[in-house]
Amino acid sequence: MIRDARGTTAIEFALVAPLFFVLMCAVIEGGLVLWTQIGLQRGAQAAARCASVNPTLCGTSSDIQSYAAQQAFGLSVAPATFTFSPSACGNQVSANYNFAFFAGYFFNASALSLTAQSCFPK
Repeated sequence: MIRDARGTTAIEFALVAPLFFVLMCAVIEGGLVLWTQIGLQRGAQAAARCASVNPTLCGTSSDIQSYAAQQAFGLSVAPATFTFSPSACGNQVSANYNFAFFAGYFFNASALSLTAQSCFPK
């Protein structure tokens, strides 16, 4: 019996590499989803507070939406992503954003709808 071990490393790599790369991409996508959710929540909270505390800066609904988009750190979202409405709890700002996964470009996966909401008392 001849024990030639040449090429076994290449075969092991070929078996393990696809799983490793899929797992690595999933971790990166999960991090991007969390980053986006935190940014949306930050923008909604800052805008709800601004609407209650600083009416000169955040006086109109469009001012509040623009402020929320600026405060969503790390994201480039349109002001229309955020909506403002006065409610019983105070000034309420909500965000609705569709997160498109990288894998969606290859496998036609649907986008994930992320929402954030904050209400600040008057």
